[in-house]
Amino acid sequence: MLKAEVLHDYFAIKGGGEKLVLSLAEHLNVPVTAGFIKAGMSFDGSNINSLKAFQGFFPLQFLSLIKRWQAYQAVADTVIFSGVYAPLAAKTSAKKILYCHTPPRFIYDKKHYFLARLPAWQRPILQALIHYFQPLYEQAFADMDIIIANSEHVKRRIAKHLNYHEAKVIYPPCDVSGFNWQTQGDYYLSTARLDSLKRVELIVKAFMQMPNKKLIVASGGDEYENMRQLAQSASNIHFTNWIDETRLKELVANCIATIYIPIDEDFGISPVESMAAGKPVIGAAEGGLLETVVNGETGILINDVEVESLIEAVEQNPAKRALDMRFVCEQRAALFNRQIFLEKILAYI
Repeated sequence: MLKAEVLHDYFAIKGGGEKLVLSLAEHLNVPVTAGFIKAGMSFDGSNINSLKAFQGFFPLQFLSLIKRWQAYQAVADTVIFSGVYAPLAAKTSAKKILYCHTPPRFIYDKKHYFLARLPAWQRPILQALIHYFQPLYEQAFADMDIIIANSEHVKRRIAKHLNYHEAKVIYPPCDVSGFNWQTQGDYYLSTARLDSLKRVELIVKAFMQMPNKKLIVASGGDEYENMRQLAQSASNIHFTNWIDETRLKELVANCIATIYIPIDEDFGISPVESMAAGKPVIGAAEGGLLETVVNGETGILINDVEVESLIEAVEQNPAKRALDMRFVCEQRAALFNRQIFLEKILAYI
C-alpha cells in the first residue's frame, strides 16, 4: 500500500492548485497538510490537517509559514509538495516530488510588480523578506527528487529562474464531467479572482462601454469593492462575490462565453472548465492559455489586452459563433481530464 502525503502551502481560496491537491489526495487516499485553512472554508470529505500558521499581517504570516514548514516532520515514504512554502519541509529521507505551479513570482518574474504596488515605506520589508526566503526556497527546490511543472510555460520559467531544465510537464486535472453545457443564456462570464494580475478591471470597463451586453463577475478578491464601485452605474454588470461550486458550474453551463485575461497566467484551469461546458473562451494570448485555448476554434485569444481589443473580441464572438464552437470546446477539454492527470503523476509516484 502506498504510504504518501501531500503538503500544500495553505487553503485561502478554492483555486486550481487547491482542486489539484484535493483531487490527488482523494485518489491516493492520503492526507493533505496545509499551513493554514482560511476561516469559513470547508472541504467535505477531505482529510486536511492544518499547521495553524499565523493569519494576519503579511510579514508575520509569511514568517510564520516559513517557520511552521521548516519544523514539519514528514512521516510518509513519498511526499508530494504543492506551492512555494510547503517545499521548505523537504528535509526528509522520503521520495520528494514537487508539483510546481510556478516559482514564487514575488521573487522572480513579478518582483518589480509586487514592489511597485506597495507604499514606499513597505518596500524595504518585502526586499528583506525576499532576501531571506529566496535561498531557502532554492535549497528546498534543489533537494527535490522530481520536479513536475503544471505547463510548458512554467517549465520555461523554472529553466530561466532556477536553471533547471529537466522538469516534467503534467497539466492540472479538470473536472470535465462536472462542467456541462445546459443552454445558452444572455450573459458573458468572468470567474477570475479579483486582483490586478487577473485584469478583471479591464473586463468591467469594456462592458461599461457595451450596455447592451451582460456580464456576470462570479468571484471575489481584494478588489471586490473597488470593482463594484467602478461599475455601480452599469446595470448590465452583476457581481456575485465568491460562490459555491454548484452555482459556479451552473453559471458556466448557461453563459455565452467566458472571459479570462490574466497577466502571464501559469496554466489557468478556468478556461478548461469553460471548454468542458462547451463554452468558448475570450482570453489573453499569453501564458498557459496558449496551451489550452485554440484561437479561432475554442475561443478568441487577444494579443494586446486593452479595453478596446476586448470589446472587439466580444463583438467577434456573439452567441451564434459561440454556439458553433460548443463541440470542439468539449473535445479540447477532454485532453485535460482528471484520469489523464492521475495516470501521468502516478507513473512518478
